[in-house]
Amino acid sequence: MSRFDFFDTPINGLKLVQRKPIEDHRGFFSRFYCTETFSLAGNECHAIQINHSYSRKKGTLRGMHFQLPPFAEIKYVSCIKGSIFDVAVDLRKNSPTFLHWHGELLSDENQKGLFIPQGFAHGFQTLSDDSELLYVVSNSYDSLSERALNPNDPRLNIEWPLTISEISEKDRNYPFLQSDFYGVDLSDQT
Repeated sequence: MSRFDFFDTPINGLKLVQRKPIEDHRGFFSRFYCTETFSLAGNECHAIQINHSYSRKKGTLRGMHFQLPPFAEIKYVSCIKGSIFDVAVDLRKNSPTFLHWHGELLSDENQKGLFIPQGFAHGFQTLSDDSELLYVVSNSYDSLSERALNPNDPRLNIEWPLTISEISEKDRNYPFLQSDFYGVDLSDQT
């Protein structure tokens, strides 16, 4: 029996992952991630890093971050405490869903995660105080390859569910996309 169900989203390659905990009167046991199961389902993400994020205040926005090849990342993101609105934006050059975004409610209660392929920007807004996330990431962080989109860019038109209560200066000040942005070319990924 698989400990996960994988569901397609409107954007090719972006998957909603449902963990299937085993529960009894003591609580539950849940497999958070399994390389073999994810690979068999076509969602390969060899973990290089596992990152932990904590946000104190409801309405906090983090994102929209990505890395350029050859440091482009696959991410599997789950909320382990609280709840968030998790968003991925397709930046893949020549993708039919280029600059489309998809958001999912992730929480400690619903046991869902988002599998985000290379070539996507990622960000989230907290829907509760004291929210925590775990990220399984397929590549090392490289500061020279780091890029971001402004989460309030009108060209993206992301519908954040709450008024933004907290955002870093860095995220707030990323410039809006220029008309000559044609996407991330993943043919450079090794």
